[in-house]
Amino acid sequence: MSTPVLETRLLSVTIGGKPVLKDVSLTFEPNTLYGIIGPNGSGKTTLLRCLCGIQPPGHDTVFLDGGGDVSRMPRRALAKRIAFLPQHRTVPDIPVGMLVRHGRYPHLGFSKTLTEKDRLAVSRAMELTGTASLSERMLPTLSGGERQRAYLAMLLAQNADITLLDEPTTYLDARYKFETAALMRTLCENSRTAVAVLHDLPLAFSCCDRLILLENGTVAACGTPAEIYDSGSAERVFGIRLYRTETPAGTLYAESAPCI
Repeated sequence: MSTPVLETRLLSVTIGGKPVLKDVSLTFEPNTLYGIIGPNGSGKTTLLRCLCGIQPPGHDTVFLDGGGDVSRMPRRALAKRIAFLPQHRTVPDIPVGMLVRHGRYPHLGFSKTLTEKDRLAVSRAMELTGTASLSERMLPTLSGGERQRAYLAMLLAQNADITLLDEPTTYLDARYKFETAALMRTLCENSRTAVAVLHDLPLAFSCCDRLILLENGTVAACGTPAEIYDSGSAERVFGIRLYRTETPAGTLYAESAPCI
């Protein structure tokens, strides 16, 4: 087993007097795509915010490389290691190319001037996300799907060791959902780690290496998609039926109402 790059130890969070996460202990390893699934209000987004230090739990419980708590790290140093794409964010009135270049800012020197290495990282990120043709377009003029791909390009350009994504397939049609899944796998190259909150269960089961199932702020199950499927825990927590089909292209999953 690889050495964890990120871990939580008995992570508990209370917001407005209400427990949101309770004694969550998890490890996140390199070269692995993790999917966080669970009903609304189960603590998925709060967990992501704790992992990147935005939501401090009040005591040291989220550790990077076995060192200090991420909430105590300088923000620029942390941005070199962890990239975060929230589900909801403001839309600045800037061109797509400028947004993607923002991903390189944690790596720039005092002058904030992009080097050839930085420009190549930006170019590659835009090519992988199909946003090169949108470089001069202003963000507010884009469709929801185009805008989401632009933000994904910014994350790729950041080239962090760990990438956290909250609902990265929001606004995307079926084609770009699968392309986004492929991009998340790209994020896991070269010993990197990706963690994504996903509401699309078939997509989560089909593309992730490991799944974390949350229920009322606790970890109901954690394992490979096959392990979670075989345990029946996802069906119990969501109150649905899951189906698994083996195809030449790989294992596919589908969901339906429990009565079907």
